[in-house]
Amino acid sequence: MSDWENRLCFRATNRVVREFEWGAEWANRWPTSKRHPRNGHDDETYLRIMNELAVEHPAEFFSYDVPTDFRVEPGGENQPALLKFTSAVHTPYPENNVVHAQWYPAAEKPGRKRVAVVVLPHWNASLGQHGALCKGMAKLGMSALRLSLPYHDYRMPPELQRADYAVSANVGRTIDATRQAVIDVRSAVDWLYSQGFERVGVCGTSLGSCYAFLASAYDPRIQVNVFNHCSTYFADVVWEGLSTQHIRQGIEKSITVERLRDAWMAVSPPFHFDQYAAQKDKKTLFIYARYDTTFPVKYSEQVIEKAREVKLDHKVVVLPCGHYTLGETPFKFMDGYHICSFLKRNL
Repeated sequence: MSDWENRLCFRATNRVVREFEWGAEWANRWPTSKRHPRNGHDDETYLRIMNELAVEHPAEFFSYDVPTDFRVEPGGENQPALLKFTSAVHTPYPENNVVHAQWYPAAEKPGRKRVAVVVLPHWNASLGQHGALCKGMAKLGMSALRLSLPYHDYRMPPELQRADYAVSANVGRTIDATRQAVIDVRSAVDWLYSQGFERVGVCGTSLGSCYAFLASAYDPRIQVNVFNHCSTYFADVVWEGLSTQHIRQGIEKSITVERLRDAWMAVSPPFHFDQYAAQKDKKTLFIYARYDTTFPVKYSEQVIEKAREVKLDHKVVVLPCGHYTLGETPFKFMDGYHICSFLKRNL
């Protein structure tokens, strides 16, 4: 299994080792920065203050104005329609400022509750990936909205070949991308409820799982949650994960993992777990892989331990594969079964 994981991971030959940057200037875009304007602070100190404020005032950190330009455009031949809207988070990259979401509506049936799922792909997912899962959800009566993550596919700046700006050696930009993803998810939920949907769930995979967790922690309208790969601290995954070793290479000469953990506090699920658990009506499925070397298993197990500690209403599925092999036969079908059956039963 380890050999298979390595082959799948390193078939990508376009990873770039980028220089470490604090990216403290990105904090000027966050609403919490108004609480503590920069005044002679060095970059690390200022980002630590911004992270502490984000954890102390998360509703403010993830606050946004609901977009007003939602529009659905027809898809091409055998292609789904596209929901588009302007992201409530503005970045210097025009492509990234327009959210795209592939729309897979379920057939309407008299007496059937209108439910929908926001689907968040994994890091560096290609445009077509997760489409089969969305089609399966639609066949089961659950409309699916597959969101393009910040800096991915339609939203990728022209100088990139991979979604490097979503997770990178630039600390501040990585936080900003995560904040944007969370707000884009909540904006998509705004649209779904405006269309008359009665219940909404979320299904996030890998990086999308982190985004989904943070969005649900601060949005009680997201009632059913599937976290497909789960982990704890953002920094630890980047530091130890197989697929992020090129990021570590850019970081490790400048910062320790302990300092990086503090620098990415605002976007790490453990700092938001109590808020998530306080919403007692949420239904939660955690899925992780027994041989995962990208989201190391010990961190997935820590998530489950915390869920039990706070008596979260949850289910756990452990699949006999790794991170990349989860997308291979037969594991992708096992995964799809657990995802769809949980969502169908609880939505």
